[in-house]
Amino acid sequence: MAAMSSSSPPAEPGGRSIFLLGRSLGIGGAERQMVQLAVGLQARGYQVTVGLFYCGGALDRELTGRDIPIIDLGKRSRWDVAGFLLRLVRALREVRPDVVYAFLGTANTVAAAVRPFVPRSRLLWSIRASNMDLDHYDWASRLSYRIECALSGSPDLIVSNSRAGADHAVAHGFPRERIVVVPNGIDTSRFRPEEALRREARARWGLADDEIAVGVLARIDPMKDHPNFLAAAAAVAARRPEVRFLCIGEGPEDYRRKLEAQAAAAGIADRVIWPGPTADPVPALNGLDIVCSSSSEGEGFSNAVAEAMACGRPCVVTDVGDSAFVVGDTGHSVPPRDPEALAAALLRALDELGTDAGARARARVVEQFSADRMVERTIACFRPDG
Repeated sequence: MAAMSSSSPPAEPGGRSIFLLGRSLGIGGAERQMVQLAVGLQARGYQVTVGLFYCGGALDRELTGRDIPIIDLGKRSRWDVAGFLLRLVRALREVRPDVVYAFLGTANTVAAAVRPFVPRSRLLWSIRASNMDLDHYDWASRLSYRIECALSGSPDLIVSNSRAGADHAVAHGFPRERIVVVPNGIDTSRFRPEEALRREARARWGLADDEIAVGVLARIDPMKDHPNFLAAAAAVAARRPEVRFLCIGEGPEDYRRKLEAQAAAAGIADRVIWPGPTADPVPALNGLDIVCSSSSEGEGFSNAVAEAMACGRPCVVTDVGDSAFVVGDTGHSVPPRDPEALAAALLRALDELGTDAGARARARVVEQFSADRMVERTIACFRPDG
């Protein structure tokens, strides 16, 4: 276990010492929320420590740059269990947190396993997805979720970032009386319209001034349903020759090749751009004219959608998780796995460019889904009566 950047003082009264437990801080929605929460808690005077299964992620520096200590739990492999748990117990006993807040399935399970060693700490779980089809994932992922369900009575409180996620968890045996909904929070001072960033992104993608960019910003994963987006893109391309389509994110190379083959078969290979992952989504979102979420499952609260809205970008989403709720009347939502409906909604959004749709989208995020509101709602969960 790597040493902390400084020795941790005893927990302050009133639940001021918080230990956030996660797998890693690679690029991802849950990871960004974990960073956002850590920074927000520190700004309010909380003593925050972050424990990670694996260090070295792209977002680590956002914490170290603010002197938020990270403990590297040094998990070596899937089978490194006993040693890993021992390192975590040692870390928790050193920090003596008032609250242990675990992010996502594996961290939830691990936190429940070590709870007997820190019985005075309040335990919170975070659940951040809904209606996931585990048939798309390996046996270890399926087993992990079954274990998580079986242990769901262990935490004092379970924080879901969406209503859909809470309902899905209850349907799989999670105790409803212990679940609260805290929507994700967006840093609207960072995610905002910026014309200079728009020009830079479009130049990097090789777009002409008169070309319109419609894109998905998400990892390339079956649940994000890029085939749905590409099928809709083909229908839109036939009507709107000035539109270019972007799939921004990373994923398995073999899966991406299948998607590229789909685009080629549909005759739109030259209209689709694959920029790869982005460590900072703000320039990419500013570079797009319309942001699409084509997911078929698994969404809870979509950070990409809310961040796009904060950047003043209208969104077209599938009605998965809370995406339709987040968009409200500022964009369009359609059923999942329906490329014809998705194409029709994209065409409507294209017709609406130049209206106040983008400004209304940003206003909705500022009013309802700000980072400050997320942090304050989470702090309420730290209290025994939360």
